[in-house]
Amino acid sequence: MITDSLLVLGAYLLGSISSAILVCRVMGLPDPRSQGSNNPGATNVLRIGGKKAAAITLIGDSLKGLLPMVAAHLLGVTTMVLALTGMAAFLGHLYPIFFGFKGGKGVATALGVQFGLHWGIGLAVALIWLFIAKVVNISSLSALISMALAPLIVWLIWPEPALVVMQIAMSSILFWRHRSNIQNLLQGAEGSIRNQDESEK
Repeated sequence: MITDSLLVLGAYLLGSISSAILVCRVMGLPDPRSQGSNNPGATNVLRIGGKKAAAITLIGDSLKGLLPMVAAHLLGVTTMVLALTGMAAFLGHLYPIFFGFKGGKGVATALGVQFGLHWGIGLAVALIWLFIAKVVNISSLSALISMALAPLIVWLIWPEPALVVMQIAMSSILFWRHRSNIQNLLQGAEGSIRNQDESEK
């Protein structure tokens, strides 16, 4: 019980470490909370700092979800604790205790959780994201579609109720965090990945 509680708490604290803010500080870039979309995530870091900074941020955010799940597997916890661990890492990114509970939108961390849960789940979600991004060239729409399908993917690969509920909760919260992007998509005003990339050239 103590080990399970420490695992969940550790997942939240690790999730609370903002890769975007730390990367921008180390690389001498503007605070992502006050530039671009004001979101401390990889897409906004791409916008204000370029590909290298965004790649480091993406990797960091993904590891925050992956590492706690790997630890949970190694400890042989129940699927309920596994679900709580993933949820804690995800919520840590969204509501980080170290940064005034104002975090990112959670896509990379959610993907890290999915890869840590089962490599097949993570790979399926990532491939859907990449396919949609290739077709529509819009990061937020790619994330929304892939995460909307994620609960079905979890159910098909590991149909454990606690894990499916975890993914439904993560996807629902992720949609809520992307409500401004959804509004922009409906208005045809959402920026493309290519435009963000070319703005750094």
